[in-house]
Amino acid sequence: MKEPGDQDTDGRRLDKSKSDGKRSLSSLKSASKFAVREDATDETFVEGGESYLEDDDYDTERLEGSSGSFHYDYVDNIGDSQYVEDLAPASEEVEEEVKKKISENFFYDYTELISMPFVTPDSNIPLDLLTLVHSFGYDCRKRANLQLLDSNTVIYIAGNQLIFLNLKTKEQMYLRSSSGRGIGVIGVHPDKTYFTVAEKGVFPKIIIYEYPSLKPYRILQDGTELGYAYVDFDNSGTLLASVGSSPDYTLTIWNWKEEQPILRTKAFSQEVFKVTFNPEDDEQLTTSGSGHIKFWEMALTFTGLKLQGSLGRFGKTATTDIEGYMQLPDGKVLSGSEWGNMLLWEGGLIKVELCRAARKSCHQGPINQIMLDEGEVITIGADGCIRIWDFETVDTADSIDDTGLLEIEPINELQVGKNVKLFSMIKMNEIGSNFWLAQDANGAIWKLDLSFSNITQDPDCLFSFHSGAVEALAVSPLTYLMATTALDCSVRIYDFASKTPLAQMKFKQGGTALAWVPQLVFKPHTARVTALAYERDGEILATGSKDQTVFFFEVEKDYKPIGYITTPGPVRQLVWSSNSHPDSTLLIICENGYVLETPLPTIKEEEENRDVVSYEIKDMDIKYFHFSSVKSKILRLIEIEKRKALRDLKKKEKEERRKQLAAEMGEDGEKELQVEEEEEEEEEEPLPEIFIPSTPCHILCGFYSEPGKFWVSLGGYDAGFLYHCEFPLYDQSTAITKKKDEPFDFRLLEDTEDNPIQTITFSIHQDMMFCGMQNGAIRVYILSQNKPSLINTEYYWHFNIHDNNYGCIKGICTSFDDRFLVTTGADSNIFVFTIFSEFELKKDIKAEVPSPRFGIETEPIPKDIEDPKAYSIENARRKRQHDKLMKEVEEIKAGKREKLKALRNEFWKLLEMNQGLPKHMQFKRTDFDIDSKIRAEIGRKTAFKIQQVEKELAWEKEKHQIGLMKLQNRFRESLESDTIVVHAIQSDHKISSYRLVKPSKYCKSKRTSLSDRRTSKLERLEKEGAGRKDSQKDTGGNISVPEESIIEKGKKFRPKTLSEIMVENQIEKTRKLILKAERAQLKIQQRKKEWEELYKSKPQDDFEDPRDVQAIKEAQLYMGDFNLKTAADYKIPEHMRINAAKKEEELGHLDTLAHSKKKNMNKCILSLRDLKVAVIEEIQCLVQELKSIQSTLHVSKHIPIPEVPQILPEEVPEKRFQYDEETLLNFKRQQIKIQDETSSQLEKGESAISGGGFLRLSSIKDSDLTTRDSLSRSSKASSFSVDTVKFLEFEKADPIDIELEVMKRDEIKHLYMQQYLTNRIKELIVTFDAELHLLRHQKLKLDTQMKLSDLHHVTLFQEMLLLKNFEKQENILQERVNSLDKEEQDMQWKINETLKEMEEKKNEIAKLQDQEKALYAGFQAAIGENNKFANFLTKVLKKRIKRVKKKEVEGDADEDEESDESSEEESSLESDEDESGSDDEVFDDSICPTNCDVGLFELALQLREKRLDIEEALVEEKKIIDNLRKEHDTLSKKVKVVAANLNVAEEALEAYQREKQQRLNELLVVIPLKLHQVEHVVFGEIPNDLSGTLVFSNHSLGRLQERIIQLHEENSKQQKLNKECRERRKQLIREKREMAKTISKMEETVHQLMISKFGRVIDLEALQTLSVNTTLEELKIKKLRKELTNAKEMKMWEEKIAQVRWELMMKTKEHTKKLHQMNDLCIEKKKLDSRLNTLQNQQGNAFQGPRKADIVARQKVTELIQLQAERISALKEEIALLRKKGGLILPPIQPPQGEMKPMGL
Repeated sequence: MKEPGDQDTDGRRLDKSKSDGKRSLSSLKSASKFAVREDATDETFVEGGESYLEDDDYDTERLEGSSGSFHYDYVDNIGDSQYVEDLAPASEEVEEEVKKKISENFFYDYTELISMPFVTPDSNIPLDLLTLVHSFGYDCRKRANLQLLDSNTVIYIAGNQLIFLNLKTKEQMYLRSSSGRGIGVIGVHPDKTYFTVAEKGVFPKIIIYEYPSLKPYRILQDGTELGYAYVDFDNSGTLLASVGSSPDYTLTIWNWKEEQPILRTKAFSQEVFKVTFNPEDDEQLTTSGSGHIKFWEMALTFTGLKLQGSLGRFGKTATTDIEGYMQLPDGKVLSGSEWGNMLLWEGGLIKVELCRAARKSCHQGPINQIMLDEGEVITIGADGCIRIWDFETVDTADSIDDTGLLEIEPINELQVGKNVKLFSMIKMNEIGSNFWLAQDANGAIWKLDLSFSNITQDPDCLFSFHSGAVEALAVSPLTYLMATTALDCSVRIYDFASKTPLAQMKFKQGGTALAWVPQLVFKPHTARVTALAYERDGEILATGSKDQTVFFFEVEKDYKPIGYITTPGPVRQLVWSSNSHPDSTLLIICENGYVLETPLPTIKEEEENRDVVSYEIKDMDIKYFHFSSVKSKILRLIEIEKRKALRDLKKKEKEERRKQLAAEMGEDGEKELQVEEEEEEEEEEPLPEIFIPSTPCHILCGFYSEPGKFWVSLGGYDAGFLYHCEFPLYDQSTAITKKKDEPFDFRLLEDTEDNPIQTITFSIHQDMMFCGMQNGAIRVYILSQNKPSLINTEYYWHFNIHDNNYGCIKGICTSFDDRFLVTTGADSNIFVFTIFSEFELKKDIKAEVPSPRFGIETEPIPKDIEDPKAYSIENARRKRQHDKLMKEVEEIKAGKREKLKALRNEFWKLLEMNQGLPKHMQFKRTDFDIDSKIRAEIGRKTAFKIQQVEKELAWEKEKHQIGLMKLQNRFRESLESDTIVVHAIQSDHKISSYRLVKPSKYCKSKRTSLSDRRTSKLERLEKEGAGRKDSQKDTGGNISVPEESIIEKGKKFRPKTLSEIMVENQIEKTRKLILKAERAQLKIQQRKKEWEELYKSKPQDDFEDPRDVQAIKEAQLYMGDFNLKTAADYKIPEHMRINAAKKEEELGHLDTLAHSKKKNMNKCILSLRDLKVAVIEEIQCLVQELKSIQSTLHVSKHIPIPEVPQILPEEVPEKRFQYDEETLLNFKRQQIKIQDETSSQLEKGESAISGGGFLRLSSIKDSDLTTRDSLSRSSKASSFSVDTVKFLEFEKADPIDIELEVMKRDEIKHLYMQQYLTNRIKELIVTFDAELHLLRHQKLKLDTQMKLSDLHHVTLFQEMLLLKNFEKQENILQERVNSLDKEEQDMQWKINETLKEMEEKKNEIAKLQDQEKALYAGFQAAIGENNKFANFLTKVLKKRIKRVKKKEVEGDADEDEESDESSEEESSLESDEDESGSDDEVFDDSICPTNCDVGLFELALQLREKRLDIEEALVEEKKIIDNLRKEHDTLSKKVKVVAANLNVAEEALEAYQREKQQRLNELLVVIPLKLHQVEHVVFGEIPNDLSGTLVFSNHSLGRLQERIIQLHEENSKQQKLNKECRERRKQLIREKREMAKTISKMEETVHQLMISKFGRVIDLEALQTLSVNTTLEELKIKKLRKELTNAKEMKMWEEKIAQVRWELMMKTKEHTKKLHQMNDLCIEKKKLDSRLNTLQNQQGNAFQGPRKADIVARQKVTELIQLQAERISALKEEIALLRKKGGLILPPIQPPQGEMKPMGL
């Protein structure tokens, strides 16, 4: 039976629901006439004056042709092949008829077109069992699923419905699909008067409805196989483009009003998202989709109109899915990409990729739509942003580098929201506003204001829906409220009775299950919750999850956890038993085929639960059922029953046949029947095999039937049945996974083998079972009252609601009073239906929302568990238990530590007692060891632990080392010298060095710049030309040397002959004559050249010196004008133009200078510090000496010892990073002290034991170090103290007078030395402080300079950054200028070359003309004067004839002869009239007249040939000159264009330089000034505003003042020079007149001399250059060489003839000898013959007949004779030929070897 969802028009099924289901073909035809004619008088297409068809007949015929689905359904149902055969001729007749035009007033009947619910026949189920009343969902992820019909009405697709939504009243209207398979896409006509509904199904239709009447206007069929992906009208609305979805992706262009396809082709091999017409050209289309974009054009070819597609090639750009694109008016296409950038397509290639500044993408995510509105480009992105771009910027965009990217910025942008994913947008038709409706893929419809003004409204969310599949549904058991949740992290509450959404709430995680409970938060599971179920009394809540657990909660005690059980698989559904069951049990359905039943869990008291580690319930009596597939067995049983029924039927027929035959024929009839039975016996086909799938099929849903029994629905292979199962008895011996249980009953469900039941619910009264199908359909089975045993499942009601492809029903529930049915699907749709009832519903019914309970305001709001890694209830309990155990273990460890501490104290006491004993009674330290192995083992373990710790800390150690290295590289490596502070000794003054870092990168790097012009091609050629010529000359010389040497060597080894000497003499003579003529010609040319140069150097009358012109121009431009850089017309000189590279160089120079000065100052400070160290050391020595002196003086005479200065730590900062062992030990002591203060006594003892040895060693080392240091430091003092002691020893005796005198002198000396040393110390201190004070003063000055340098550095750095921003465009402009300049220079070079060639060709023409004149002059000289044949010979010379161009033919003699014959045939000598003769005069120039000199006649012919050659050469040269002139003109035009472009580019570059200078002028520059430097005063005071002042350097100001003086001096010099030049000009004019007179006199003298000498004026140049006829001389030399060669050849042939004659004589002798031999043989043969005859006669008749051997011998001899005869004749002929003169010598005839063998010669 056909699936109910497959029908296209279900009028047939409507009749089936009201009749017995029997229908004939005639009734089908009558029912199929659903087309309605509104204008019955309107006639259709008329041809030849005859109306082919009236509207009524045409409507009926259109029905039979267009709605073929009726026939297909009927044929599928009745399975009659004969009917198909009858339909074929009818369809052919329809195709043969002439196509008629459809009436504009023709409409289809909507009620017959739409799909209707399917009701099984004879079921008495009403057709309107369920009626759609409202839709709360929206398929927000469907493309173009939001269309605007008018300002208040939008339409969108919801499953199998098209919803009309009024934006103001929120009311909905519904339009059902005709196929019942869903709607693919919708579209709206540009005039908003029609809209299209492109459906899904098998060969779906496109239905065009009229708006607002909603009547079906046109139906388009056979456009795709399974569904449409997109439709679009052209700009005029006459054409419709559609593209299909998988698998065909067919692109079709429709004339939709005529319901005819115009063009059709396959769009692409992958998914196609969109197809649109070009708004400016209806013949261009674009399609885009998965990884492609394609450009189409309707082209008229010789085979007709075709769709030609060009696939866009991404090139270097990564391939991307393209959702949004837009056709530009000029044919380019702008598309989006997955990464958010825009791609501009031109000619099938990506012209440029557009991005934002800093390479940021235009959108964060894919661009879903691009539109052009009011001259602005609008892009809609998945990031929730709408950006507006300038159309001109986008349209003219082009790539500027190899990356193909161009950075642009949007004009405006709008961020709709944070969690917004815009998918499409349409403009609202509101006058004076710019409002748009946007489709949000995250479940919303937005109203957006894109006016971007001061009164722009914020984005308004008009409607909010679930996004994605609606996972769970819960209907209130008390009122008309329902709650839904989805993976979009929201829960929504609806009043489905009043069609109102009430509330929504967002969470951190998506929802998967739902139930009405108080607001509580807990986490019982570690994976997603799949099921929630309350026990029938509402006391216990059970939750199931994917983590294979079911948790129970006690509802009354704030959902206190009872416990959980584990399941064999993920939980799919939880069902509690109803009140009809004696016990409350829970049915747990797992996905992997397991079903469990658990009793009500026992609730334990808190005291019992307190010590429990886990919530797991282990003592629960659980029943298990492991489903095993039985479908193959069921199918086998059904097949067996069918075969059994068929056998019974056949048996019954046979019995009737037997009785009939027995009655008619008797026994013969029985025999005949037995024969027929034997013939009919056939082997039965084998029964279907038992098949059990290897992977268990998923259980989709189930419910209780009786206690211990349940029904389940499965997917996959086991779909198509409902299985009735029963829990087996509990068997502990069998593992759960090994159990295989089979159902004991089943129910066949029609049309569910590929469409299983996903969810099942029952009405409150248990009289209806509502099933949600996988394809989005609803199926309702009518049950007996309170008996859900499913006795009969044949009668049902079936209707497709949700989308058939992805609209699987997730939830289905009835209201608390069975008035409403609610369904939710994976297509985001939520539908509310009214259930058929005899009682009508109230119109204004609403849900009763319960009032909040008392005191809810004061209750704390439970916080949501936002952390996905938070502990579940079970894990939290286990964690608490684990913490408790760990606490107990720590307490035990603390007790053990106290005991160890007491034992350790007792041990130390024993050690102290042992130390108090005498040494001979003391125990050794090793005697206290109980076992030495223990200490060794402890040491080994300690070493092992240390090693392990080192391994564990290796990564940390390496990490910290790398971190230290990075810190050093960052802070120390770049530091050249740290800050050193040197303090004065007496004063508080101090001086600090500069913290100097290494020179910056600007000091080292030097960038290249494009601003410098590159050398042109002409310049390069000029530079390289000389070198190339020299190299060529060198190579030519090198090559010619070996040739000459070879010739000379040949001459040395070969003596010259007389002929060679004659030839060389002739050549030498000719060469000397030619050389003489060439020298004369060269001298003349040189003189001409000198004259030309002289004339060229002659200045014109209006000549002006270019230097003077340039100086005047510069003076006019710049004299008296000091242009400021801030001036608007300031032109930056070439040498003052700056770029980033030069600025970096300047910055580097400044850094280098500052660094060097700081470095020098640091050196001075370091030397000052070293001086202080030296002073301190000297003071220490002086103080020591002073102390020693004071030790000899009385105390009363002591002077206060000056305090020894100290070196402060900041004066030696390098010692901060220096340490020694003492430093480390002090640091360790501090750490140990800190640990002792914070740790316990036990840890102190352990640290003492473990670190005792190390501390002892360190103390020894410390003492050694201290003694060593003390010895080294007091070396000087020790020697002095020893002397003092010795001196004091002698002081004990009483001094004498001399000693007293000595002592007195010593005392005076010591007092002096005391005062001197004190003064010396003070002097050292004062001197050092003075040095420091002086250096400090210098450093203060340097600080000022460094501050100014820093300010200048900041300015330079800002300028550099600004120049870098300008550098990119400047380089582009400079590159353009350079390229144009190079192009201009190249073209100028070509022009110059062309001019040179033209001059050369002109010179050649002049030479040819001179040759022609010389030819005529020579001819006139040859014929002489008064020659009566002069006129005839002149005509012969001047006669014009047509000549065939000479062909150089190479080949043998035959080819030469053929070419001669062809040339004779082709050449036609036609005589033209002579220039001086008459038109009628005709003469023959091929015959020399009588009495005419033949030599002159031949000379005339030869000269004519030369004249023709010269004329041909002249023609060729003139052609070349014309071509060169054309080329010159073309190049000149191009040069003008290029020059204009160059000027424009230079102006653009200059403007850009000016803009750059203006931007540089805007930068602030700090210049410190003193009051005396400010000369701009107003009334003797400095004004407050100095913005109009100019800052000049003294140097510039001095230069300006000097320039004034220089200009005055230059002015006076120029006036003086001008006066001298005027005088000089007058003198030159006088000299010129005198020279002209002299030249005229000399010309007259030369003229007279020529007449007197030659008798006429002749050309002296021609006379001087007259030389021998080189051609004639060459021919003579060739003739002489040829004669010599021929003489040699004749001599060689004579020698050959003599040789051949001698050979002939030898051959003749040989042949004569052979003839004599042959003659002898013949005589001998004759003798033998006669002898043989004699022998034969003598023998008689003994032998009759000849013998075989004789016959063979005779034949051989005969052949030999014949061969010799032929040879003789050949020799005779050869002798005769040789005797003749000039006879050919043929090779001798060689007989074959086979024939010569028998001879034996």
